[in-house]
Amino acid sequence: MRPRVRHWARRPGRSDNRGVTRTSRDRDDEGRARNARPRDGLGRPLPYGQEGVDRQPEGVVRTPDGTLAEAQRLLDAGMPFHAHEVLEDAWKSGPDEERGLWRGLAQLAVGLTHAARGNAAGGAALLARGAESIAPYEAGRPYAVDIAGLTRWAVALRDELLRDASPVPAAGRAPRLRTE
Repeated sequence: MRPRVRHWARRPGRSDNRGVTRTSRDRDDEGRARNARPRDGLGRPLPYGQEGVDRQPEGVVRTPDGTLAEAQRLLDAGMPFHAHEVLEDAWKSGPDEERGLWRGLAQLAVGLTHAARGNAAGGAALLARGAESIAPYEAGRPYAVDIAGLTRWAVALRDELLRDASPVPAAGRAPRLRTE
């Protein structure tokens, strides 16, 4: 379950604690509140006006091969938060019998995100949850996903985070999603 996030509703012309004055909340084309702040490669918000990393478009339906290739490209580039968004699209759009696989892969990417940000407890928890979610798929190995290798990677990184809470380099610790 995700923690509840509360946003400070800014009134027109009111400034925040950094002196930034905003007239309204960021909204998407449908009027839903969306944070339009730029983000860094690990998905952390940057101040308005700074150049960030392009976000992954939401709701893109890809083939499983396309999803895994794009997620691997992002992981290798040190952008596990963005890889998580790609995997989350597959989780939300894929067949019911594969949801646990895609959810687990997305959780592994978020676990690496937290580990790279220095959130050892959050990283360890998500790595464990992701490994647990993908474990039932080991026998079938859908789409040549290396379930056993990913599980070993997740457990090793989780154990490392529990011993030493230092941030890890995202690209240097990126897993291989598929067997070669």
